[in-house]
Formats: sequence, structure tokens, C-alpha cells
Amino acid sequence: MARHGDLDRFYGLLDGLSQRVGGPRKLKDCTGYMDWPDRGVYFFLEPGETRDSTDQLRVTRVGTHAVSVGSSTSLWDRLKQHYGTGSGSSNHPHGGAHRGSVYRKRVGEAIIEKHDLHDDYPDWDKRWSSIERERSVVRDEEYILERRVSAYIREQPFLWVDLDDEPGPDSDRATLEQNAIALLSNFDGQPIDPRRASWLGQYSPAPAIRGAGLWNVNHVDESSDPQFLDRLENAITETDPL
Repeated sequence: MARHGDLDRFYGLLDGLSQRVGGPRKLKDCTGYMDWPDRGVYFFLEPGETRDSTDQLRVTRVGTHAVSVGSSTSLWDRLKQHYGTGSGSSNHPHGGAHRGSVYRKRVGEAIIEKHDLHDDYPDWDKRWSSIERERSVVRDEEYILERRVSAYIREQPFLWVDLDDEPGPDSDRATLEQNAIALLSNFDGQPIDPRRASWLGQYSPAPAIRGAGLWNVNHVDESSDPQFLDRLENAITETDPL
């Protein structure tokens, strides 16, 4: 029952955040020229995926950035990695680099599993250091799938909070991310807000994604500290519209 209450509060806070920033955005409509906060936490929502008791869109991905000491990565830097390449890319417009975005990597894995495309993309899960073929050849080979991943991710509405603290694994951003994932996760626990059978993540080869119902694999088997909701509420009051 405690988790039900925490989830209701969490989603209530997201409703307030949505009103504060003028509603969720989609990456297909975003650019780096917008007035993004330097640092923050983001929450991707899935079209067609709603909470069990309401029509509120369900969070399917939580993320942040700059959790290593000394990191200078900004919020938009991370969102741009998920977005991929733009129309001005000379070689692979509207593609991307999934080896720089674990979100892109996980979505691509699920597409491969769903459509049995393993033979078409044999190196998708490999690091560059373990691939013997030329990078240009592999990039060309993977381009079609990168475009599919871009199309999928760019249609996901998302919200964000401004949370500008020093980079590090103990930052408020890292703590908020970890606890939000733990709260939302259905991994090895009582399912709340069950995931639809049609959700792409159901095809993921990662048991953590299928079990949690999130495009996250870290922290899905942990317990959340409800005090993080107070920090989220405070961050929302400090978040301005773009």
C-alpha cells in the first residue's frame, strides 16, 4: 500500500510539473537553442501506455547525466544523444549513435528481437573495440535501424526538472534518478500499473527491462526511499518553462 501511495504522489507531482512547463515535449520538436537547464533529471512517457487506474501516461524511462566527478555534460547534451543526428548530417541524417546512448541501444535491441533482425545487425550489442570491420561499414549497415530508433524515441513525450548540483554519484540528481526507477519498477515485485503486451520493451532481451517495465536496467531491483519525493517537489518549484 505504501508504494501505491508513493506512486500516486509521484505522478501527481509530474502533473504539477507538466502544468508548470506547459506540458511534455517531444524530442522531434526540441533543439539546443531552447533554454534548457544546465543539469537535471528527465522522465520519458510512452504513448499508449497508461497507469492502471487512470489515463495518465506511464513513465518508461528515467535518466540524468553528469554523475561522474568532473563531468561537464549538460542536460541537453544527454537528450541530444538520445535524439541522434539531425537533417543536416551529411552521411546519416536522422540516424544516431547507439553506442553513445544506452536508451537508443536498448530500443534497438527490442526492435531486433521483435522482428528477428539478428542477422541484419550482428554488431549492435558490441563495443567498437570488439568489432573488426571498419567503422564506416558498420555505421552504414546499422543506419536503417538507427533511423527506426530515432523515430521511436523522438515520439516519446518527456518532462524534466531543473536540478543543478555538482556532478558525482552522490548528487541529488543521481539519488532522484535511482529512487524514481526503484519506485516505478515492477521487477520481482507486486506489479503496479502493468505494462501492455504491445509495449516494445516486452521484446527486450534484458530481463530487467521486461520485468521492470522500464527502459532502465540499473536500480530496478532496489527499494525507494520516499523522501526523494520531497526533493522532486522542490526541484519542480525551481523548474521554469523553456
